[in-house]
Amino acid sequence: MPENVTRTPARTRVCRDCDGFPAVAITTGQTNPDGTRRTITATCRTCHGTGNAPAAALLAPQIAR
Repeated sequence: MPENVTRTPARTRVCRDCDGFPAVAITTGQTNPDGTRRTITATCRTCHGTGNAPAAALLAPQIAR
């Protein structure tokens, strides 16, 4: 019989700009003398390469008194 286990999902906020893939290698089209491709690494500007987004600020209207 299967065991009934309830698991709560992880509470991590994935960056909406990079979708959790913060660093990518991009080929320049050139090759090194040993035949491998030259690549550069680009990181997400929003999450600074972490893949997680900071908590969004609450946008509650301020009541002037």
